[in-house]
Amino acid sequence: MRIVITGLGMISAVGSTADECWSAIRAARSGIGTVTAVDTTGLITTQGGQSPVKDVPGVDRCLTLAVTAATEAVEHGRLAEAGYDPERVGVVIGSSLGTSRSVGTFHQRWIRDGLRKADVRLLKGYALHSVADAVAEKLSLAGPRSLLSNACAAGAVAIGYALELMWSGEADAVLVGGVDPLAELSFNGFNSLGALDSGGCSPYTRSEGLNLGEGAGFLLLEKADAAAARGMTAIAEVAGYGLSADAYHQTAPDPGGEGAQRAMAAALHSAGHTVEDVDYINGHGTGTPTNDKVEPKAIKTLFKTPPPVSSTKSMIGHTLGAAGAVEAVVCALAVRDGVLPPTANTGGAEAPSGLDIVAEAAREQDVDVVVSNSFAFGGNNAALVIRHPERVTTEPPAAAAAAAGRDVVITGVAGIAGTATGNDQLFAALAEGTPVYQGEVDVDGYGTRRAGTVDFKAIAAGINPAVLRRMDPTSRLAAAVVAELHRAYGKPSRQEAAQTGLIFATGLAPITPVQEFDSGVVLAGGPAGANPKFFPNTVVNAAAGHVAILHRFKGITATVCSGGTSALSALHYAYRLIARGAAERIVVVVADECPDALVAGHVKVPGFLGSSDVRPFAGGGTVLSAGAVAIALESTDAAEASGRPVLGRIAGFGLTGDDSGIAGLRPDGAAWARSMTEAIRAAGLTPEDIGLVASAAMGRAAVDDAEIAALRAGGLAERPVTATKSVFGETYGSAPGLALAAALRAMHDGVLPGTAGVPDAPDALPGLITRGGRQGSVDHALISSFAYGGSYVSLVVSKASKGENR
Repeated sequence: MRIVITGLGMISAVGSTADECWSAIRAARSGIGTVTAVDTTGLITTQGGQSPVKDVPGVDRCLTLAVTAATEAVEHGRLAEAGYDPERVGVVIGSSLGTSRSVGTFHQRWIRDGLRKADVRLLKGYALHSVADAVAEKLSLAGPRSLLSNACAAGAVAIGYALELMWSGEADAVLVGGVDPLAELSFNGFNSLGALDSGGCSPYTRSEGLNLGEGAGFLLLEKADAAAARGMTAIAEVAGYGLSADAYHQTAPDPGGEGAQRAMAAALHSAGHTVEDVDYINGHGTGTPTNDKVEPKAIKTLFKTPPPVSSTKSMIGHTLGAAGAVEAVVCALAVRDGVLPPTANTGGAEAPSGLDIVAEAAREQDVDVVVSNSFAFGGNNAALVIRHPERVTTEPPAAAAAAAGRDVVITGVAGIAGTATGNDQLFAALAEGTPVYQGEVDVDGYGTRRAGTVDFKAIAAGINPAVLRRMDPTSRLAAAVVAELHRAYGKPSRQEAAQTGLIFATGLAPITPVQEFDSGVVLAGGPAGANPKFFPNTVVNAAAGHVAILHRFKGITATVCSGGTSALSALHYAYRLIARGAAERIVVVVADECPDALVAGHVKVPGFLGSSDVRPFAGGGTVLSAGAVAIALESTDAAEASGRPVLGRIAGFGLTGDDSGIAGLRPDGAAWARSMTEAIRAAGLTPEDIGLVASAAMGRAAVDDAEIAALRAGGLAERPVTATKSVFGETYGSAPGLALAAALRAMHDGVLPGTAGVPDAPDALPGLITRGGRQGSVDHALISSFAYGGSYVSLVVSKASKGENR
């Protein structure tokens, strides 16, 4: 299977369409100039890459950029004429900042005037995945949906995940892209690190700092034969990608460039190419001294005779989470037109590295194979391979491997929720039906509210204090749950750790460091209050970086931020990577904190927070809780070699969406039911085979009634159903992971956990297991999850077969 690009959309400092941007880049015309969208008073620089797209009143800037570029891509690719079922068209987006402008405004008003005067409407799109929800609603796309957030590598990682969806046959087409706006958070943050250039940046030459830019890049991906059948000319082919972790430092790359080398090598291997095939490298090329020293070193080590390398950021600035996707658009056009884009603003200087950086003027030549690099905070590395769709005709090995597939098993699971600081307390609470959300938080102007707060001192035992000091609460939860995983199932050897992948997920992104950073700026009246200690932890993948450093995980890494589906979305990504042989072992880690700010953000939502225990399917509201889960996935061969017990086998996923729109949820449950049906079908089962449904119900009628409708439509309402949030509370991203842990325990013990606090099953859901639980055999369990905004992921997990090691 070959995946081609048939539509492009792009916004940057040099244009509001892909054609405008490409024309300017070919002409080496820089868009770096005085920024007016963000207050730059007191900063190192006033310069940045501001796009010409106008703001839409009442709409966050990020959403405007994303919807505009995404619409251009689908119109360019004539998606409306393609005849695809909207349920088979995915939406995958990479972003680092999301709607941070609106969030920043909310923080300012809260800090200055108090919570009661802050406009809660500014938080409607707080969740990072709301960007994907807005695009899906606007374009009526109802296929798989996910948001990747590996900081400056997010756009490239999103394209990688889109490839997995296409290679596996889970989507017929995917609209994939990246987006980030200019924002005070990023300007103040990079300023606090001393990383901004006071003028126009000069990658690979003067290298005194970066310019921030804003933009969006979107690509419409289709199967090559399907595109040809409908008469679409392919612009380029996305043939492969590679991911790796440095496990070195939160903001600085490994000085040897080893992680970057591995990402590029993996990308070429997945596409079936060697270094000799590469005609051009679109470099990460930020203009910072460290990047411009390490990236050329990595390139020169891997490519004995390096091809030309250039930096698009010299003209449009660093668009952060959008960069990988924006630069993929540029690479596709370079392939189509046979043009190497230039590195501008060199001042005529030679690159100290000796690389050919295509200085100052574009160069015409045939371009058959391109590597595009994206590197990020946390030591995350991503590389894409984009090639000519006609002159290179071999099928990528990764696509063939994905079609063949391999079995994937679960060899470890650990959880933390509220007062349960490890597996022993977690499963005891589940067995006894005792809620772990026993804490309280004081909400400014609203009194106290119940919450599942965590004793961070208790979970910190055994974590390297030097690393611990640099962690935010989400990172501490992630580190603690991995430590619990190792306590329960054994710590990998140093060699195994170096080959272990890490997919981190969070439902809501780090809250505390963003609030602390914004508070410093607001209270100090400007950049003087920007604390560089907090800024590195404001990126969503910060926890992944800390965990990788702590445990020396150097394999594949990605970060998912998709609300309540995050755990299962991350498991799906890990599953696909192992199934096609890109990794043998990946640890999926999911964590969400529960600070005062989170409770405060929900206190104004009518009926959201309850005043008593969580009673799923019985109403009354919910209780927010901190939670984390770590799940080890391995190929069957790796599990056999390691001797670790097989707890269960990944049997099937269902990934669906609808057009609910930001923060919405359709009451009919139709798309939710499709996810359940697809997961069961993928597992080769029927609803009658499901011995336990671990539901997502959380005490809110808007959610619980929709899930009942989905269960009934999916033929599951009379199967045994439990709601683990009755014990764990609403832990957002980790909730389905904790539900999976409960299902695995039920498979092992033959005890079906009850729904605490609920004495009677509703008439519409006769299969509900009420408080106290009951005995029962479970060979196959279905885990259900949803995210506000209309995306749903279901997973079927099965008992290990007799031939597998238990």
